[in-house]
Amino acid sequence: MNNKYRNPVPTVDAIIEYQGGIVLIERKNPPFGWAIPGGFVEYGESLEVAAKREAKEETGLDIDEIVQFHTYSEPGRDPRVHTISTVYIACGRGELKAGSDAQSANVFHANDLPSNIAFDHRDILNDYFKWKKENPKWQQ
Repeated sequence: MNNKYRNPVPTVDAIIEYQGGIVLIERKNPPFGWAIPGGFVEYGESLEVAAKREAKEETGLDIDEIVQFHTYSEPGRDPRVHTISTVYIACGRGELKAGSDAQSANVFHANDLPSNIAFDHRDILNDYFKWKKENPKWQQ
């Protein structure tokens, strides 16, 4: 395929604030590791709806108070394909349970993040925790 007609793929990720921490999922499929819940936007779906759907599918949680955080677009951020991810911050409601392509889901804090984080999600989480420190009104 000619690069002239190839486009990046839109994705979403949701940093879900839950029980005093944030939710990460352990991926069942490559690339393996822990990740912020998220995935590909389906045709006809808004970014916000995609974030809510992916959160529910991967964590069992409903999310609300959803706020757009930042967009990440580095071409190598996903080894499978060039993606552009819009990242949201949201509050999680319900019972946390892994689903879809997540083999497990857990709550983490800034000081106990797993070592094997997939994609560029460690950078995203570092940006998030820095932002939280600088914006105390957004503290959980």
